[in-house]
Amino acid sequence: SLTYVAGQMRGVGIVFSRFLGVDINLGVIIGMVIVFLYATLGGMKGITYTQVAQYVVLIIAFLIPAAAISHQLTGNWIPHIGFGSRMITDDANGLYLLETLDQIHRDLGLPEYTAAWVDGKKSMIDMIFVTVALMVGTAGLPHVIIRFYTVKNMQAARWSAFWALIFIGILYTTAPTVAAFARVNMVQALNGQAYADVPEWFRTWESSRLVAWVDKNNDGRIQYAAGAVFNGSPEALPEDRKGAYGEPLFANELASGPNELYVDRDIMVLANPEIADLPNWVIGLVAAGGLAAALSTAAGLLLVISSAISHDLLKKMLLPEMTDRQEVTYARIAAGVAVVVAGIFGIVNLGYVGKVVAFAFGLAASSFFPAIVMGIFSKRTTREGAIAGMIIGILFTMGYIIINEFVSPGSLMKVTGISSEGIGAVGMILNFLASYFISRMTPEPPIEVQEAVERIRHPGEDTSPAPLAH
Repeated sequence: SLTYVAGQMRGVGIVFSRFLGVDINLGVIIGMVIVFLYATLGGMKGITYTQVAQYVVLIIAFLIPAAAISHQLTGNWIPHIGFGSRMITDDANGLYLLETLDQIHRDLGLPEYTAAWVDGKKSMIDMIFVTVALMVGTAGLPHVIIRFYTVKNMQAARWSAFWALIFIGILYTTAPTVAAFARVNMVQALNGQAYADVPEWFRTWESSRLVAWVDKNNDGRIQYAAGAVFNGSPEALPEDRKGAYGEPLFANELASGPNELYVDRDIMVLANPEIADLPNWVIGLVAAGGLAAALSTAAGLLLVISSAISHDLLKKMLLPEMTDRQEVTYARIAAGVAVVVAGIFGIVNLGYVGKVVAFAFGLAASSFFPAIVMGIFSKRTTREGAIAGMIIGILFTMGYIIINEFVSPGSLMKVTGISSEGIGAVGMILNFLASYFISRMTPEPPIEVQEAVERIRHPGEDTSPAPLAH
């Protein structure tokens, strides 16, 4: 949960940085305060209702600009169809959108957009593991699991999951179209453009230090190509390399190669309607959607963290005699500490938001998912087996991510071919194996546990357990 909420804090900071005109670190701090206030004051019921509203805003804010840009580029209002349609812009010459993207990539020295398993892109084995980790990790996310305690009965829980999957499907199948539209628009708007004539959105994002241009060949034009602009992670340029508003952008040595444009990949969804020159109300709607997505998720995560510490750890184990009022106080303290830690991670910037969130999915896949599945479908799974599986899975995944990302970047991936975003799938397999074998080495669960499993499988029916011999 801490890993996931750190990514959300970074996203909130980017939105506030752009639309309040503040430094991204201050944007993260503003987001911390807002999330803490309504997560701790509203409680489970308050967060449940606000998340309903936030999800409506999120869906609308994501789909409207996607549809508008699809129509602008291809004449088709449905992004999924526009993704495979011919472009109608003057400079596209009737080419299909994906053909145009491939040509743009070839011109820039990048692998083709539609190419698979080539240098510069993920390998097939890595993509499979990333896909599995994201898919099963969704089912193991703590703030998703806890939502099933906010519905009235089993039928409501199932309908809730059904509708959630419908809207998630709409959202996630639209995401690739947004990425493609954004790339086409950005490259066509900036590559070869005289810096003096760049659109206003570029200068606005430049002042937030999330976009930067350095004139390496002194021709006054933006050259976008393969390769990095700076060596290392961007920080602050010397005084002689200033942004549009006279503030230093990055202090870092320039990388070799022709690329002169730095674009923080986390801004692309927010900047997309600006790049496409859509109306201001659409730009504001996208900002609201970004905030809704980050704040609703962050609030749910903080609720999970605070209840785990105050209720599960303190009330159930360490301080069973404490009152309900004390439990609420400890929950708010835990939420406060969690939001500060997450904010620090957001400021330090563990990586772009999508990558950090993928880490959280991997940790969920390697810990909770096998325990949930085996707890429902295997009456022979024991407490010892489940605990051992979760510990082995999450420690393996966390250790791999820390070593591969921060201790010795890329070293483990060179050996296994699996990135940090996909290693959760391996942790999940280890979890299943450990849980299965240790459960067979320990006494079978008590009869009341077996009855509970039957009630989960067949609610309202006879819960007399079947023999375990099979």
